[in-house]
Parts: sequence; C-alpha cells; structure tokens
Amino acid sequence: MSKRRAPSPAKRKCGNQKRTRIGFGEALRRANRRAHEQANRRGARRQLKSVRAAIAATDCTDIENHSWMQRLVRWSIALLLLPACWITTWTFLASFSDATLNRGFWQTAEFWYFTTGCLLMAGWLGSGLLRGFFLYLYVLGHELTHAIFVLLHRGRVSDIHVSTSGGYITTNKTNLLIALSPYFVPFWSLVVGAFFLAARTIWQPGGNWDLTFYALIGITWSFHMLWTLWMIPRDQPDLRENGTFLSLVIIYLANLLLLVLLLCAAHDSPLSSAREFGMDWLRNAVIAGHATIQWLEKTLHLMRSHLELRL
Repeated sequence: MSKRRAPSPAKRKCGNQKRTRIGFGEALRRANRRAHEQANRRGARRQLKSVRAAIAATDCTDIENHSWMQRLVRWSIALLLLPACWITTWTFLASFSDATLNRGFWQTAEFWYFTTGCLLMAGWLGSGLLRGFFLYLYVLGHELTHAIFVLLHRGRVSDIHVSTSGGYITTNKTNLLIALSPYFVPFWSLVVGAFFLAARTIWQPGGNWDLTFYALIGITWSFHMLWTLWMIPRDQPDLRENGTFLSLVIIYLANLLLLVLLLCAAHDSPLSSAREFGMDWLRNAVIAGHATIQWLEKTLHLMRSHLELRL
C-alpha cells in the first residue's frame, strides 16, 4: 500500500556570494536552523499528502490514468442516472410543496425546530467562530465513515489520520461506495440518532425530547451538507477515483434520497411513506418517458420533412 509523496521543493540558485568566516556558535545555530527548516518541510509534505489522499491506499497515478473505455463507461452510467435525478427531484419538490401549501407542514413544531437547527449551524459556520474545531469534526466524521464502510466490505484499516489539514485512511480495499460514502452519509446525524434511540430504549424521556432531536438533526445534517459542498470543489481524490462526473451524480442522487427518507420518518411528515413516494416517482417517470417519446417523434418528423423538402 503506497502513499503519495509530495514533490520536493525546487532548489533556488544563488548568485555570487562572498564567503565569510563564522564562529563555532554561529555555525551551530545555522545547523539547528537548517534542521528545523527540514523538519518543517517534512511536516508540510505530510500535511499535503493528508489533504490529497482521503484513501491513502489509492494510487493517484492510477486515478489520473484511467483508460478511455473506463471513462466512456462511467460517463455513460452518469448520463443514464441523470433522468433518475431529474424525476426524483421533480417528485420530491412536488410532494413537499403540496404538503407545505395544502397540509400546513411548515406550521408544525418539528419543521421549525429542524429549520432552526439548520439556520443556527449555517450562521455559526458563516461567522467563522471555532472554524478549526468544526473542520476537525468534519474530517473525523469523513474518515470514520470511510473506515466503517471498509469494515462493512470486510476490508482492513491499518492506519487513520485526522487533522485540520486533512485526513486519510490506509486500507486494503476500496470501491465506489467506500470512496463516496462520506459525501452522502451524515455521520454526526447518525451519531445523534443512535444516542436518542439508545436513550429511548433505556428510559422514556418526556417533554420536548423529540423536538430537541429534530433540532440536533437539523444542526448535524446542515453541518454535513455545508462542509460537503465546501469540500467537493477542492480536488478530492475520492471523486477522481471513480470519475468526477459519475461521482457528483451519485452524490446528488444519494443525498436527495436520504432527505426523502428523513422526511418519511418525520412525525407529521410531508411524505406519507416511502412506498407512496415510490409510486409517485413511477407515475412521474411514465409521464416524463411519454413526453420524451413524443418529443423524439416530433423531432424525427420535422427532420424527415426537412429532408424531403431539400430533395
């Protein structure tokens, strides 16, 4: 398992310089200074490796040298998934808007506690307060998600590194799900959910316990989404490993489906059930497919008429 090394800094050429005699003490101070500079450069190289190697076992040269056939297959899969993204978005917006406008979902306490949690986290991150702490939490959750999915795929994690400069895990296995899981799995939301489930199992909390849960889910879910959106444009090896276009399509679709599941599980949900959402999705898919076929037939008819006129 190889780790990518950062390129060594280029040496600067010095011009004509006069040599002057220096004492033993000055020579010792210069030697110590050079040793400290070399240690700092090695530390900087390790940090760069951490930022660019979310999965350290992945060879970056392999990422950049995919064959044209692999790229064609990945682009084809991504293009085939785009209609699914469009239909899922259409179904979600239609269901949510209907529940919000006609059934008053926006007036429920659960909706406002979740929304307040999202706004609080967005405002806090926008203020820049404790930015390093939140960045460390995000990187920790990111790498732990990688590690959990490696273990679920019966892989082995031999090393994990987390810092505010980035992180990586060293593993003997990687695939599409392992590489992209941190971008659509809100790790800290799962931690909050597990804690509340354990608390509900052990004792029966009352009062505003459920509303606190919705607020914390809003905080952690928005934390996941905002940091993910901030991280994606920064040349992530996780995305390039399986093709950036395909990775982005899968990340969008997976996050949207996760939001659908969260709304289905919510009390007084705007989405009655996952089954109802699936039926609406199929209905919209049929409508979209019929409209596409009609458009293709009309386009072919116009092209045929145009060719006949030219002949």
